[in-house]
Amino acid sequence: MKAKKLLIGAAVLAAGSLALTACSGTSDSSSNGKVSMTLWQNSTTGPGQQYWKDAIAAFEKANPNVTIKMQSIQNEDLDGKLQTALNSGDAPDIFLQRGGGKMAAMVQAGQLMDLTDKVSSDTKKVISSGSFKAETYQDKVWAMPLAVLPGGLFYSKDLFNAAGITEAPKTIDDLSADVQKLKGTGVAPIALGAKDAWPAAHWFYWFALRECSGATMQKTADSKSFSDPCWTKAAQDLQDFAAQKPFNDGFLTTSAQQGAGSSAGLVANHKAAMELMGAWDPGVIASLTPDQKPLPDLGFYPFPELSGGKGEPGSIMGGVDGYSCSVKAPKECADFLNFIATTPQQINYYKAFNSPPVNTDAQKEVTEPYLKDVLAAYNKAPYVSQWLDTVLGQNIGNALNVAVVDMLAGKTDAKGMIQAANDAAKKG
Repeated sequence: MKAKKLLIGAAVLAAGSLALTACSGTSDSSSNGKVSMTLWQNSTTGPGQQYWKDAIAAFEKANPNVTIKMQSIQNEDLDGKLQTALNSGDAPDIFLQRGGGKMAAMVQAGQLMDLTDKVSSDTKKVISSGSFKAETYQDKVWAMPLAVLPGGLFYSKDLFNAAGITEAPKTIDDLSADVQKLKGTGVAPIALGAKDAWPAAHWFYWFALRECSGATMQKTADSKSFSDPCWTKAAQDLQDFAAQKPFNDGFLTTSAQQGAGSSAGLVANHKAAMELMGAWDPGVIASLTPDQKPLPDLGFYPFPELSGGKGEPGSIMGGVDGYSCSVKAPKECADFLNFIATTPQQINYYKAFNSPPVNTDAQKEVTEPYLKDVLAAYNKAPYVSQWLDTVLGQNIGNALNVAVVDMLAGKTDAKGMIQAANDAAKKG
């Protein structure tokens, strides 16, 4: 991966997206040398969950003194439950780290273990310095990067062909034309799970990436002010695009990743032609196909370009998912993170999640054309932004996501949406 990638915001310029048990963070190191740790991750079914079970078993076999207890938490619930656990001082020892402003807030609260000197030399050989920048804040490393997750549109080649679409759209005008062609075939052109808010907000993020310059996005990430006209223009772009009714019926009450009726499920079962999502989507889609195998006709293309915008063409949005250790975790936590960064584990991770691994040796094992296209778009992008809700932090980011849904629901307009984001920023 290229080390020159730019990640927006003060936190991100330096840095780069289940039920609780009574005792979540139960790290214990007793006098007999036994160590117990807890791990929270967001894969609740299928190969992804099995990956973590297998990785834990392999680590425990190599380290007989260590026991790791895993909890699987639905992705949409994870951030809130984790924040509650962190604030209560009862955090899990090992947990998914989304980076950006969310990670910066954890660092500022003294909740994360500093991994800077705990990343092994072997790990540094197979994970680029650019990937570690996504997990860095104030010149220190706070998480182990595991997967490269840029976004774009994942689509059914068969449904495109049936609609007479011979190539992926390169501009928003092309996309609008393709939406009308797909409507003529009786399928939903675009699947959207707006019930979870953030998938709908992704559409605004991408229009903003096309309308706003990188400098403006960085300034906004620092100031939390959406005063530049490009933000309102991006909101208006989305409002105009949504007026074409490109999304599935009932998109406001559709979830993103849970079941065959979710937006990912609609693509998996050829009920919708495409979905705007991060590079974890192929794995989610695969888990929702009738045979629970990767969709054979799945393709990928970057978010289309927009005429007149100030964003640099080819810019991409996404992030690097990683795992952090709680500040109270035992030293074996860092050992486990180095273990899951090894090439064999990263190959297993890629195969389980059907998403691009961060380990450069493991990337050589990627065979799916759509994942190769994801990596190609990421590698040649002149500018890479983190997801905006990650950059802005949980409170402002969540408010922005809800404001986008309100606009799509007709409760407000583009100006009102931006005003809601500014109001949330003033509250902090």
